Amino acid sequence: MAALAAPPAMAAEEPSQASLDRFADTLGYRLTMVDNGPACPAGIDACFLSKITLTLPETMPADLPTKGFSLYFSFVNRLPLVESDIFTHRLVNGDLQQLTLKPGAVLRPGAKHEIKLWGVGSNFSKAFGMPNAYLVADGLKPRTIAATRAVIDPETGLEILPFVAPMTDEARLATKSDADKTRWLTAERAFDVQAGRLAPEAKGIVILPKPAKAEQGKGQAIDLGRGIALTLNGVERSAVGPALAALGSPEGGALPLTIRIDPAAAKKAEGYILDVRPSGIAITAHDAAGASHALRSLAQQAAFEKGKLTPLHVEDAPEYGFRGLHIDLGRNFHSRDEILKLVEAMATYKLNKLHLHLAEDEGWRIEIPALPELAEIGSKRCHDPSEQTCILPQLGAGPDGTGSVNGYLTTADYVAIVQAAAARHIEVIPSIDMPGHSRAAIKAMEVRHARLTAAGKKAEAERYRLIDPADTTQYRSIQNYSDNTLNVCLPATYRFVDTVVDALAAMHKQAGAPLKTFHLGADETAGAWVNSPACKAMIADNGGDAGKLTPRFIERVSKSLAAKGLEAGGWSDGMGHTETAAMPRKVQTNIWGVLHTGAVREAHDQMNRGWDAVLSIPDLGYFDMPYAPHPDEGGYDWASRGVDPYQVFGFMPDNLPANAATIRNIYAEGKAIEDKPVLRPGHRVAGVQAQLWSETIRTDAQVDYMLFPRLLALAERGWSPAPWTPTYQAGVSYEWGDKRVDAAKLKAGWQDFAGRTAAQFPMLEKIGVAYRVAPPGARIANGKLEANSMFPGTAIEYRVEGGAWTRYAGPVAVSGAAELRSRSADGKRASRTVRVEPTR
Repeated sequence: MAALAAPPAMAAEEPSQASLDRFADTLGYRLTMVDNGPACPAGIDACFLSKITLTLPETMPADLPTKGFSLYFSFVNRLPLVESDIFTHRLVNGDLQQLTLKPGAVLRPGAKHEIKLWGVGSNFSKAFGMPNAYLVADGLKPRTIAATRAVIDPETGLEILPFVAPMTDEARLATKSDADKTRWLTAERAFDVQAGRLAPEAKGIVILPKPAKAEQGKGQAIDLGRGIALTLNGVERSAVGPALAALGSPEGGALPLTIRIDPAAAKKAEGYILDVRPSGIAITAHDAAGASHALRSLAQQAAFEKGKLTPLHVEDAPEYGFRGLHIDLGRNFHSRDEILKLVEAMATYKLNKLHLHLAEDEGWRIEIPALPELAEIGSKRCHDPSEQTCILPQLGAGPDGTGSVNGYLTTADYVAIVQAAAARHIEVIPSIDMPGHSRAAIKAMEVRHARLTAAGKKAEAERYRLIDPADTTQYRSIQNYSDNTLNVCLPATYRFVDTVVDALAAMHKQAGAPLKTFHLGADETAGAWVNSPACKAMIADNGGDAGKLTPRFIERVSKSLAAKGLEAGGWSDGMGHTETAAMPRKVQTNIWGVLHTGAVREAHDQMNRGWDAVLSIPDLGYFDMPYAPHPDEGGYDWASRGVDPYQVFGFMPDNLPANAATIRNIYAEGKAIEDKPVLRPGHRVAGVQAQLWSETIRTDAQVDYMLFPRLLALAERGWSPAPWTPTYQAGVSYEWGDKRVDAAKLKAGWQDFAGRTAAQFPMLEKIGVAYRVAPPGARIANGKLEANSMFPGTAIEYRVEGGAWTRYAGPVAVSGAAELRSRSADGKRASRTVRVEPTR
């Protein structure tokens, strides 16, 4: 590295390490989003421009190591061109990038260097910046550049990235083209939107999801503080124990609480009848799940009424049998405690399927005792180019293999989660994505192969090898990997699948909750088999079309699962390419086509096959999408620039084309949705599922923020009908603002829901959920500051030109620009701060 004034000799290892550490601690690093619609360099279409600015310290270490010096960083978009006067760029794999000094390049103390990053696609959010860029030199431990570390904002409790420059130029950064009508949801625009939806604070019944029938009576209040005298008839105590605990009323008291199972009275699965009278509380339920749901409704209402309930009668049952939450542990790990907390929150709001995404390219997150390398190697990301001790540090994981983004569930952890879920009538659906999205498994099994080969155990080494080493196919997956796909022509691959499934089934058995469904992913397969000698025969058997190998894999694994008594689940893009006759009769398919493109086609096609279609549509159910189109709102945004609670609440699952009336496309345009193919009579969706993918979600607090309160809106849609929905008619299309969708009913429904949601915030806080506190809408007109909120009763604070924060109580005269923020119900957390300028 001639850049460093040509040190006279290589320093000893210890001072060189200290010098690398010191340089990493003092190097300035800034990531700036420049333009989403620049004139692209030749050969690059649909580009955007961002840049890294490196500011060298004024005092450079004299003995900074020279050999093998590199800077590594994560960048999730493809980078066909990187321009720098001093660095050469190389894509390592996935999103991991390497910069090395050009021959003769000189780094001078105090100098600034800009690296232009020409990416494919767009970058609309600061959340696309990945932390923990790091420096590497031969023979030394890699060191994270201190300036690129994430920090926790003490006001919001959320992770922020100080090295990412503010995004303020809406004209250059908000849209990709003239066709894109997206505008940032500023405080002024939020004020206008919310002004048309303002909801009163809840009075009366606050149960969420909304019961099918609920009435408050008159008379003496029922005091749960007296304690209950519990009588159970037809239900085990263990089946209602967690719900009783949530009720919080001590047993051994005087108030009778009787729970009885009677399917003839509560006719629908999970249904219940709840009567609260001064003489006592009676629950009649179809099944144990219904009894638990009744207690959860009782607990919500009791908390709202401070333990003294008005007489109440509820008759209730769910609209759909499948009401799910998917959590991605593969991209970034999330803790056992976080999952257990979410299980309790799911039960509170009557969700009944927990889909755990346990393996991805970026991580394997479940212990499989027969294959220890899966967890030992596949769960940790660190700087080991050989990938013998860990896998590469994707998604800004950093070089050290430490931090919460690494980790896995032990068998004991998983059993505990399954037990906790089963006690709350929630089915755990494990997911191991395959044959694509499998890099962590492949690399872990390569370590196993090398270990056993070195021990002279060649046959055992080959037993679980997932690649054909003679395969010369070159490909890039959608996430930019060149080596992430299982070879579907190898017997070892199917042996691997069986071993993993059997291990998971054993854990479920140990938990006392037998495995029912295994989700094999089956999506976004890049293919790695065209030039694989192991696949020649299989390709020939499929007419020479290597693209048919993925459907054959899905069909084979699905049949194998059926033989074990398990239902196969998968994502709709992969499942849809299979031959129906080659699949088991019972199949779960998660529909993840975007509403204005593939959702109707995939959903209706796969429902018409007789499959259990679960709507996982990104516009409504991908809660890793931002809440609003704004650069300070985190999340990926390839499907929607904003998925807010109102959009989720208004969803019409039983008439997908009708959603065109209320939901715009990715370019913020109101566009029609055609009903093609039509849904044949006798078919209906199995239910709905929320998804939380975790590429940009590194902390448990971020999980809570992205899920809540949106998850309450999805819980409502899974449990309660949407009365503004027009009856489905085959072949009928809808357009933006279509009058056949009852806008008055939707608005009234939202106002009722918003009031009940605000009443739930103390309940969420009691569970430990750090739900999103939405920033206020605001404007300054005629010298007066006005503000409003998405949910009623939200506390708002403001300050003018850096003054003290003051509680907002109504329109107030101000003399200049103002900053505002909202407060959580308990006052402990704030929203992000927004700024408004006086109207000119």
